Amino acid sequence: MNSVASHNFRARTQLSALLMAGTMLAWPAAPLLAQETAPTPPPAVPTLAVPAPEAVPTASTIRSITVTGNQRLESQTILSYLRLRVGQSYDRATLDQALKDLAATELFKDYQITDDAGALTIQVTENPVINRVILEGNKRLKEEKIRPEIRLAPRQIFTRSKVRADVARIIELYKRQGRFAATVEPKMVQLDQNRVDVVFEINEGPKSKVRQINIIGNEKFSDGDIKDEMATKETGLLTMLSSNTTYDPDRLAYDQQKVRLFYLQNGYADFRVISAVAELTSNKQDFIITYVVEEGERYKFGEVNLESSLRDFKPETMKTMLPMKTGDWYNAKQVEDTVERLSETAGLFGYAFADINPEFRRNPETRTMDITFNVAESPRTYVERIDVNGNTLTQDKVVRREFRLNEGDAFNSFAVKRTEGRINSLGYFQENLEVQRKEGSAPDRIILETNVEEKPTGELSLSAGFSSIESFLVQASIRQRNFRGKGQQLQASVNYSSYSKSVELGFTEPYLFDRNISIGGSVYRRDLNSFNFINNDRRTTFEQTTTGFQINVGVPLTEYMSAFGRYSLNFDDVSLDRSIYYFGNECDPLVAGRYLCDAIGKRTTSLLGLTLAYDDRDNRLRPTRGQSLSFSQDFAGLGGSVKYVRSRASASKHFNLGSRFILNLSAEGGYIYPLGGRPTPSSDKVRLTDRFFLGEPQMRGFDIRGLGPRVIRYSNVDISDPANPVLDTTINRNQLIDDALGGRAYYQGRVEIDIPLGSGAKEMGLRPSVFLDVGSVFNVRRPQLTTLADFRDPSDGLTKYLCRNASTGTQQFGTQATGSDGTPSGSYSVCPEGFSSLAPFEERFYGDTWMPRVSIGAGVNWNSPFGPFRIDFAYALRKEEGDDTKRFSFNVGTQF
Repeated sequence: MNSVASHNFRARTQLSALLMAGTMLAWPAAPLLAQETAPTPPPAVPTLAVPAPEAVPTASTIRSITVTGNQRLESQTILSYLRLRVGQSYDRATLDQALKDLAATELFKDYQITDDAGALTIQVTENPVINRVILEGNKRLKEEKIRPEIRLAPRQIFTRSKVRADVARIIELYKRQGRFAATVEPKMVQLDQNRVDVVFEINEGPKSKVRQINIIGNEKFSDGDIKDEMATKETGLLTMLSSNTTYDPDRLAYDQQKVRLFYLQNGYADFRVISAVAELTSNKQDFIITYVVEEGERYKFGEVNLESSLRDFKPETMKTMLPMKTGDWYNAKQVEDTVERLSETAGLFGYAFADINPEFRRNPETRTMDITFNVAESPRTYVERIDVNGNTLTQDKVVRREFRLNEGDAFNSFAVKRTEGRINSLGYFQENLEVQRKEGSAPDRIILETNVEEKPTGELSLSAGFSSIESFLVQASIRQRNFRGKGQQLQASVNYSSYSKSVELGFTEPYLFDRNISIGGSVYRRDLNSFNFINNDRRTTFEQTTTGFQINVGVPLTEYMSAFGRYSLNFDDVSLDRSIYYFGNECDPLVAGRYLCDAIGKRTTSLLGLTLAYDDRDNRLRPTRGQSLSFSQDFAGLGGSVKYVRSRASASKHFNLGSRFILNLSAEGGYIYPLGGRPTPSSDKVRLTDRFFLGEPQMRGFDIRGLGPRVIRYSNVDISDPANPVLDTTINRNQLIDDALGGRAYYQGRVEIDIPLGSGAKEMGLRPSVFLDVGSVFNVRRPQLTTLADFRDPSDGLTKYLCRNASTGTQQFGTQATGSDGTPSGSYSVCPEGFSSLAPFEERFYGDTWMPRVSIGAGVNWNSPFGPFRIDFAYALRKEEGDDTKRFSFNVGTQF
């Protein structure tokens, strides 16, 4: 047989296969940067050409073609890639092209062609099949992030080009994470049956930080002033916890725009960034960024005019809206805001697509910038159609009824903004939803399109937690804020803690019979325990059990004002622990105090209430601007045993301070006036459980019910000299009995600033704030107090211990112990058998004053995986004698 493939040809073929494998396994995986010179690409597969044997004529005819060595691929499939056919003429160039065609398929790791006088034999060795693709060394980037980006997969044919592409994709993923030093080395593990495992060995490397930012060409502003405007920060001790110290090409472009805006806001109209270069250090761990800037001259506003072609847009009137004046320093941001404000104003007149163009005339000689705002003529616009897209659960009418515009109405930009605020306040869709404006079928027609992304509105929670107020607590609740997609609210909850227990079921229909009238109701059972502390032990003072129901009706009066009516019927039972506070069958004022004894009993409250509310906040869930006002009047006395009139008023206003800082100012107050009845000598006509109380969490920096009128009982009385008892008022507060009495009137104010965090903290649900709280509760009838004089034995006028027998209901004064010589010894604490002693004490009344209490502090809200979490650090700047302060408080598992 005359073989065309000589020894030299076989050697070249084997060399080609070795180059393919070697290139694949040892191919460099260094990252590429736009600022670096691109590395030399991997060597291409050498062209395999069959040398023209001496025995082969210049052109011959193919007699037959045979394919050998193929296992998975059919011979006809292989031949389909080639241009060789039986009966056609061929020469050296034809066979060389056939080898190139085989290489282009990337299906074979070795291939050759032999010729026996026109009988061609194509011998191939197929590329292996991938058994597994393994990632090793990836810790910072999880497999679920990498897998979707790579092309290699099990049961695919192994090719070098796919490996090269996958390595590039993985490195690009790490670049996006700021790890420009990451390397990827692909390896191949040979298995039987021509199978391989492909292993990507990943060296993630450290995050590439910005070591230094250089600014060249700035004279008017310092490097520090310019760097403060940038989002990218240099690595240092003050920024070690910041994520903005990593290099990000997108952030580099953003910083250029921020610096340019900074200069344009300060009058430098010709400012430009000539170049911005990021250089990677030799160890690929740090970047050095260099900006070259040209500041130019500073300009002032020259003549400022407004020209309008709109009939309703009078230039002489609208010119007064322009904030800039001749002689002010030029401010490009002010010009941009003015264009937006004029567009919104034109929208109020129905011009949705008002064309407003500022015309600039630069005067280099005087360094002034003349501006003319040209308002071009445009047709008045009408709403052609309202489209709601993306809602799968929520019915269209739930969204459409929040629109302040109907199809066919004249366009109004204010109504569109109000619509966006109302839809966002529903809480059913993504935050910051916007109503888009699109051109209609005619120039005077507009389409309002709302693309919503629904959020889960059902809440099912089973949680346990610990609170500094309630100690251990358990909460189970189910709530659907968008029941059946109709905007209805259904909720049921069970709460249990050592402070309170409750069961409640409620339902609200916001649009009754598709009219803007809301109606709702709830039934409930609430058990409340009031308590105080003796040392570290908490002692329950009184227990209040309330069973009842409430019906609510709401009607809008204007766009921002609504009226709400309500009726509730409550059955209350206030009781004290008989084993502690009773002596015989009666409440014992010597133990409980007369104010607590007067509070016990069963009562019925039939209450009718009305609330007028004004609310123009942009978002009721998380407002950033706007205000809310409300006034409530409740009348208890339509039947029942409790009669009073209670008034409350509240106001809040939110300010957007810029840079996502939100200022909230709020104030509220109330007064309750009793109707009928007479107070007892020891109590107020307004019962204890109906009064106002203040403290944690409303007034941070004070304990629960920690400020306002209260009675403190001091038991630490030294009667070793019974004629001159001594009271120690410096004892630890936790060792005293402290009962808050509440008041008829209260007021409270708050100043709070929400502090923005980075996107990572925002996604975690962290919302820190600083605050100042001020308030007071006061105006209660001074209770009749029990003092040491109540324990003086009338027979001798000396203070003694009181001996009591609970089973017989009898009491007597103790006797003083005597020594062996028969003389008195020790204190008056000797009681007969079967009697217990009650130590002398003194009660004092504190806190009934309108003078404000003031506290400052900082706190953070966190929507944690195990429930809402709130932590506060507060310090009482001003307090009154008797107030109970508290600097630290936290709450996990529920909200108060």
